[in-house]
Amino acid sequence: MTLTPSTMIALGHEATEFNLLEPKTGRYLSSADLPGPEGMLVVFICNHCPFVRHIEPGLIQLGRDYAGKGIAMVAISSNDAATHPEDGPEKMAEKDYPFPYLYDESQQVAKAYDAACTPDIFLFNGERELVYRGQFDDSRPNNDLPVTGKDLRAAMDALLAGKKPSTEQKPSIGCNIKWRAYHRAQ
Repeated sequence: MTLTPSTMIALGHEATEFNLLEPKTGRYLSSADLPGPEGMLVVFICNHCPFVRHIEPGLIQLGRDYAGKGIAMVAISSNDAATHPEDGPEKMAEKDYPFPYLYDESQQVAKAYDAACTPDIFLFNGERELVYRGQFDDSRPNNDLPVTGKDLRAAMDALLAGKKPSTEQKPSIGCNIKWRAYHRAQ
């Protein structure tokens, strides 16, 4: 496992449109289909990463707590399923998240978002401009801090209150995205 931080792209970056398979339903879902007048949360995750597994209960609770509040939430797996089959569509369909979990087979969406790790978190306002990119919270596997989602929750709460989230944001850290061989060679 390679410990990788977020790239921390510039705030204000515009959300890239996507249309990806939702393995659980077999349907394709586009970013335009996500009802989020207040914003859109895009979280790059995967099934096998210990950092994602560590925050998974908190991520599920976040999805439940913010459902219906105007921020669309979606998770995307972009890992190469040929080298990491546990991150492919069949295993993704077994997850029971309260938000869509989409498969980025081409890895084009991860590249467009400059995603680097799992989890990698991007919060956009209602105009789909990036207002937060960073960690879920300070908890990591084996550091004994509780998973609260406090950093992301503070950003989402600010957005819902009509305010800008603090620009002091800590990078997320986790496993690197498992790029296909053609991407690694580029």
